[in-house]
Amino acid sequence: MNGASFPKLVLFDLDGTLLDSAPDMLATVNRMRAARGQGPMPLAELRPHVSKGSRAMSAAAFPALGGEVPQEMVREFLGIYEQELGRGSVLFDGVADLLTAIEADGARWGIVTNKPEYLAKQIVPALGWETRCAILIGGDTLSQRKPHPLPLLHAAQALETAIDDCVYVGDDQRDIDAARAAGMRSLAALWGYRPDGDQPQGWGADALVESARDLLRLALWSELR
Repeated sequence: MNGASFPKLVLFDLDGTLLDSAPDMLATVNRMRAARGQGPMPLAELRPHVSKGSRAMSAAAFPALGGEVPQEMVREFLGIYEQELGRGSVLFDGVADLLTAIEADGARWGIVTNKPEYLAKQIVPALGWETRCAILIGGDTLSQRKPHPLPLLHAAQALETAIDDCVYVGDDQRDIDAARAAGMRSLAALWGYRPDGDQPQGWGADALVESARDLLRLALWSELR
């Protein structure tokens, strides 16, 4: 890592790390439930599953399936979610200031998410990030997705940045697993979506961070060097 306040490249997961997209996900599953004559699901019940993806959220919304979610239900989820995309999402507290600070330092930031690329590409311009985000990699951009290290390795290579000059920030164990496999330093975002019983202390991240605002604390980045 360089001697500046931030590493040269900070890569982020999207849902649960930069963006609180749980309200859009909730609207999606509740439309699916309504179509089947079922009442709405509380946000608190869905929220822990958001970072696990459409299949996991569908399984949580329809427990009678016993975790066996048919592919057509996944397609239904994605179709409805595209209609709900961005309607209720908000940035987590501190994210806007953090991204501005990274840019002001002369560093760059990008997004590596498991969300399908076509959906992620709709969110970025809606947030005014299309000229700010250095790279966007979705879950189907490459032949592998997290926890495989390929997306992180590809991002660093595409931006001609050494792995030692990158840090990945994510709220799920597979984020940290991907970073470790890539040889990249990582930060576990504790403000994200985690199911009961998750133990981020055991993920192997280089640091645990309670709030995005904590990432404005320059000493934290210095400790990663």
